Amino acid sequence: MSNHYPHHDAVLPALNRVGGQVEGIKRMVSEGRDCTDILTQLRAARAAIRRIEAEVLETHLKNCVSEAILSGDRDDTEAKIEEIKALFKRYEE
Repeated sequence: MSNHYPHHDAVLPALNRVGGQVEGIKRMVSEGRDCTDILTQLRAARAAIRRIEAEVLETHLKNCVSEAILSGDRDDTEAKIEEIKALFKRYEE
C-alpha cells in the first residue's frame, strides 16, 4: 500500500464556486436582503458542498479503499473499512 492520497483537483472549481456563493451570501446579509433569498442561497451552497463531499468520498472509495483491498493486506483493508465506518458515524451527528 502506498502512502499517497488521490488528487482532488477536479473539485477545486466547485470549491471556488462555493466560496463565491458564500461571499455573495455575506454581501446579501450585509445589505439586509430578504431572509428567504438568503436562505435559498444558503441551501444552494449546502447542496453544492454535499455534491463535492460525495465526489471526494467516491474518489476515496475508488482509490484508497480499493487499493487496500487489491493489495491483499488484510490489516490495511480492515483499517480502511473501520475508517469508512467511523466516517459514517460522524455523518450521523
